[in-house]
Parts: sequence; C-alpha cells; structure tokens
Amino acid sequence: MAGRIPQSFIDELIARTDIVELIGGRVQLKRAGREWKACCPFHAEKTPSFWVSPDKQFYHCFGCGAHGTALGFLMEHDKLPFPDAVDELASRLGLEVPREDDGRGARTRPGEELYDLLAQVSQFYRDTLRESARAKKYLTDRGITPETCVKFAIGYAPNSWDAVLKRFGGSAERERLLADAGLVIERSGKGESGFYDRFRDRVMFPIRDARGRVIAFGGRIIDEGEPKYLNSPETPLFHKGRELYGLYEARQALRKIERLLVVEGYVDVARLAQAGILYSVATLGTATTTEHLNRLFRVTSELVFCFDGDRAGRAAAWRALENALEHARDGRQLRFLFLPEGHDPDTLVGEEGAEAFEARLATAQPLSEFLVTQLASQANLANVDGRARLAELARPLLARVPAGVYHELLLERLAQEVRMPAGRLAELLNARPEKPRAGRPAPGRRTPLSAGRHPLLTQVIMLLLHHPSAARALAEPPAFLHGDHKGFAVLRELLEMAKAEPELSTAQLIERWRERPEGARLAELAAEESLVRDGRAAGRDLVMALKRLAAEFGPDKRLNDLIAISRERKLSNEEQQEFQRLLGDRGSPAGG
Repeated sequence: MAGRIPQSFIDELIARTDIVELIGGRVQLKRAGREWKACCPFHAEKTPSFWVSPDKQFYHCFGCGAHGTALGFLMEHDKLPFPDAVDELASRLGLEVPREDDGRGARTRPGEELYDLLAQVSQFYRDTLRESARAKKYLTDRGITPETCVKFAIGYAPNSWDAVLKRFGGSAERERLLADAGLVIERSGKGESGFYDRFRDRVMFPIRDARGRVIAFGGRIIDEGEPKYLNSPETPLFHKGRELYGLYEARQALRKIERLLVVEGYVDVARLAQAGILYSVATLGTATTTEHLNRLFRVTSELVFCFDGDRAGRAAAWRALENALEHARDGRQLRFLFLPEGHDPDTLVGEEGAEAFEARLATAQPLSEFLVTQLASQANLANVDGRARLAELARPLLARVPAGVYHELLLERLAQEVRMPAGRLAELLNARPEKPRAGRPAPGRRTPLSAGRHPLLTQVIMLLLHHPSAARALAEPPAFLHGDHKGFAVLRELLEMAKAEPELSTAQLIERWRERPEGARLAELAAEESLVRDGRAAGRDLVMALKRLAAEFGPDKRLNDLIAISRERKLSNEEQQEFQRLLGDRGSPAGG
C-alpha cells in the first residue's frame, strides 16, 4: 500500500498552485478588485456569486455555499478522490508525489487503519451473504437483484455474537480498533469483560464517503425484531448528521446530477437505482440536517424530499422544511412528494415502474406551498383572527428565508392567504431580511469581533483562519485554552500551527484539517466574510479577543465573581482562600 503523503508536500502544492489559474481553466472568471468572480459551476445562476481569493487561495460561492482550496475544487468539480487531486496538482507543477516510509513499511494516514478494517469487514459481510440462503431470499423477496447487491456492496452479518470479533480481533489492540470502528460493543455487565459484535443477523448496507471508502454500516433485521434498522454509532470517521447513503453511488453513476431525491431507507435507494432512478439518497436515521443540505446543494440545485403520506411522514417532512428554510434561495428548488398510504419508494417503484414513479415527481409540492398549506391548516382563514394567527405562525419561519426574489415571492404567497398587501404584511411582521448583496460585499469599516453573529470563541477561530500571521503577536497560547471548554483544543492547535509557521495561508491551514471531524466546520468559517479586513491589525485584535475570552472563561472570571460577591456580603473562609489563590495564580496578559 502506498505511504502517506507528507503534510509538507500538501503545503507546498497549495503554496505553488495559482488557484485563479486552476479554476479559470474550467470557469470563466472576471477580475473584481483583488479577487475574481464568476457564475458558480456548482449551481445554476445568472448573477455571479462565486468568488476566488488569490490571497487566501480559497474559493467561495455566496449562492450555494460551495467553498474550498485548490484541492477541494478538483475533488468537487472534477470529482477526483483526494489522492488523484494531489496527483493532478503535482503533475501541473512537474512534481512527483512523495510517500513517507519509516523503514517498516508505509505509514498510515490518520484513520487509515479504520478505513482498512471497515473495508475488510465489508468484504466479509459480502462473502457471508453469498453463503446465506436465508439472507439472499430476503433480498430477493424485497426485489433486490444480485447485480444491485454488487453495486451497493450489500452483505450479511451472521447470526453470531462474535463472528467479526473472532475474524478481525485476536489482540487487545485489534479489539479496541473494532470498537473504534463501531463494529463491536464492550460488555458492561457485572463481572463481564471483552466485546461482542454489534451487528447480528442483519442485511448490511455499507455507508461510503465521497471517495467510496466504507465509513459505517446500516443493518436491516431479516425477521421481526427491534430495532428494524441499526446504524453504526458516531466514530472518528462517521457522523450521521453529515453523511448520506447513496450519494457516492449517484455521483459515480451520473456525470451531471440535475436533481436529488431524498428518501428514508437504504432499500429505497437500492431499489430506485435498480429501476433506473439513479439520483436518490437517504439520511441515516435522522432528520435532514443543515450539513446534509449543504452537501446536497453542492451537487445539485433541486431537491425533492419523499415521505409517506401518513401523519408521521408529514411530521418528518415538516422537520425537513424547517431545516431547509435558510437554504431556500434564488436558483434552488425544494419540493415535497407524499406517497400513497401504505407505500414507500421501494414498494411503489416495484409496483408501478420507474416511468410512473418519476411522473409523480412532477406533482411534488414546492416548499412555499407546503409551508403555507400546513400553516393554513392550523388556522381558520374565514375570519380575521384566523388570518392573524396564520401570519404570526409564519413570522419566525419567513425570517429564516434568505433575502432575494424567493423571499419576496413567498411573502406574496403568504399575503394572498392573509388577504393583505405583501408590503404591508412585511412591515407588520418585521421579517424582511436585509437587502440581498450583489455578489461579495464591498470592504467597509472594520468591525470589532464582539459585534459578529458568532460567539466570541468562533470569531477568534475565524480571525486566525483568515489571518494566520496574527499569531505572531502572541508569546504563546494562553494557559486557559488548556481547559475543557468545547473549542479550546481547536483554537489552541490552530494557534500553535500558525505560531510555528506564520506564513501559512488560509488554504494551507484548512488542508491540515481535511481528514479530521472539525475540518468541514473550519472550512465553512474560512469561507465566511472576515470581520477583520486589515491584516496588520489582526494581531492586535487577536490579543484583545483572547483577553476577553480569558475574562469570560479563564480564572479571571471566577476572580471577578468573587469580587462581585464580596460587594454584597463577606466572603466565607473557603472563598477568601480561593480568592487569594487566584490572585497568586494570575498569569501575564495573553500577548505576553
């Protein structure tokens, strides 16, 4: 197996690649001040909202949210796996991709042991399926062919408490790796020790990431039993609120994805693909999240959510609508398809065929209609009180829709039901967002960090991502960042990286987090507009912000609390001792 690509080589690739030249060879860019703009290649639009920054070596679309580095662009636009994207950039520069080796064989990338293990277990499940007449009969009865089993790598977990454990364990280290991959569970009974298989007597559906690597499994029980579906737990590789079953297969099958159909089950996806409907995906036992929508809209501009027509289906659809509102903007389509009672996509496409099923998509309700009709069902529109209630129910939902043509049209549709002019309704609701920005906002007066819409800790992380050189202003990361508050470890590590190499660009910093769970969120923050535009002032702002963080989370907060208590009453002996200790422990200011 090839060794790990050194991080220093990734840094060199990002530093030497001209992202404007790379993207400009695939998209028609126009200069706009210090940056470049174009109509986004990832969604349909007429007004450019796609911007490329040579300074950050980063691209971002204000329309669909697509963003990333030169490597990320090749992976998204050219649909290249990460190693192939590295090879592509290296070949453009005439460089050979090095591989690390410590003399004992190739080093593995973080998490690569888990990827390898999951791939081996997936093959084990596939082999076991071939030997199980009962599991094969179940799939045949569900209408799934052997060819579809191969395409989706469907397998079978034997009815055993330790089949995987015996096959892939053998040592404490291997058992711990199996547990980290979510494949076995540690025994917790009194006097018990060891592990047992998580999946038993289930048809297994491997969940694959954008590169086709197995990162988790979904298991469907064959006979009656609970739970009907069992998913892998959260692991270092798998976060169910971010992954979608079938997305990898859809992107492999279709060169251009015009729309995506979001369904609820693994069998639905497999059966639809088998019928020739190659563009369906499924969430993994959870409601559609913002991260799901971000991923989906980077692939297509049209989503159709497919649910059962019963009460539970409509409730699930409403949850999806609530999460989708902030993504409802010009150039996108969000629709809802409700199936006849007693049917799901699996059974319906089997009964009526692909052509009739796809004809149903034309009848899917637009988000606007679903929203208005659902709210209207909760109010009596025949009287003034009912129409006022409808407007009040819509107020918080309408406020979440981004400004633009779509927002105005939705407001007009709501005004029809309320029987009031749209402009007057907007004034009364006070729900009209700020006017839409034409592309990237023009530079203005520098905004203090405390005025941002993110919490202060997130704003500090953003500042560092946009201006890594700001870390020069620090003697060392403040001691309070060693606390256990969520986000401290990320900020501390970013500070250490930037302090060690202050010449790093935003893109280089982001690439160092690509394989880590926090990487996607950091990339999103790097894509946002910087609150601090003056790079020369970034160091000063960083020191000031860290002092404010120390006051909010560090030992100074408790000190200030005790001072406030002392103004109201006499401190107890324990509080006086704590006060004296904190005074003695006070460190130097964050900037040193």
